[in-house]
This record gives sequence, structure tokens and C-alpha cells, in this order.
Amino acid sequence: MAERLVGKPAPEFTMETVTGDGTDFSKASLTDYRGKWLVFFFYPLDFTFVCPTEITALSDASEQFKALDAEILGVSTDSIHSHKAWINTPRDSNGLGRINFPLASDITRSVAKDYGVYIEEEGVALRGLFIINPEGELKYQVVNHNDIGRSVEETLRVLQALQSGGLCAMNWKPGDKNLVTN
Repeated sequence: MAERLVGKPAPEFTMETVTGDGTDFSKASLTDYRGKWLVFFFYPLDFTFVCPTEITALSDASEQFKALDAEILGVSTDSIHSHKAWINTPRDSNGLGRINFPLASDITRSVAKDYGVYIEEEGVALRGLFIINPEGELKYQVVNHNDIGRSVEETLRVLQALQSGGLCAMNWKPGDKNLVTN
């Protein structure tokens, strides 16, 4: 039986990363994001078709996430060298070009397994998106089939709902009243 993640401390991780400008390698761990919200998402592979649409859309909306005190970290099972090559490939050539957040390498597949998104028979991750609060609690997860891209608008809406301090009804939007305030 699958283990529940939402409402529990997010699984710890440390992975190698490449900066969004494709120039530097570093490491990122969950503890680096303490005190901020983290939008942590998995995608299957570099140099594919749906993945760049998601990554560039999140990058283009990065200022909206920063205004909500949220950082973004993308991860796949590809190497940091593949990530760097993809970032250094222009968007019009199926690359990412410069993006506004780092990409992490889960080359050991251990983080994808810990977050329950690893496809063993394919060696890649499903499209899993997780929102982790500043205290390190996993507050939201959505996992898609790899054929279907996610929504930046829905991710922003859920982040704002989580930050609203109360219970949010179906189709809640920023500015709507909460059902109950915590």
C-alpha cells in the first residue's frame, strides 16, 4: 500500500543541481528551503516535448511565485550535464534557454522513489508536483500521467489557498473568503 505524504514532513533530499543560467553546478537540499514555500516538481526527461512547456511556463511565472515567498526546484532522473546542455539550448531548438530556478539531478532515483513518483520499468519519474511549507511539511501533491502537462495557474491558486490561513471551498480564488479561518 502506498504511504501518504501530505500532512507529513517532506522526505529529505540532497541532489546536485545546475543553475537556471546553465553556468554553475551546486547542491540543493530540503533544508536549504526552510523558511520559504517550495514548489518541488518532477518531470520525466530532458529534451522531450511536454517537459519544456512546463518548465518554461513555471520559469516565466517565477516572479509571481517569488512574490508569494516561494522557490521552485525542478528535478528529473537525468544528469546535471544533460540539464546544463538543455538549458544552454535555445527554446526554439527544443531547449529551455535560461530559466529562473535550478534543475536537480536525481540520477540515483532515490528522491523520486521517496516521493512516490518513480516508474521502475521506465527509469523515469511521473509528473509529480509538491508544495512544501516553510516548516518542511508537505501540504499538497498532484501526480499526472507523463502525457499531460500541469497548470501554472492552478499551482499558484493552490499555493495562495494554502497561505490563506483557512479552509478554502471548491474553486476558491485569491480574494474569496475562507469558510473558516484557522
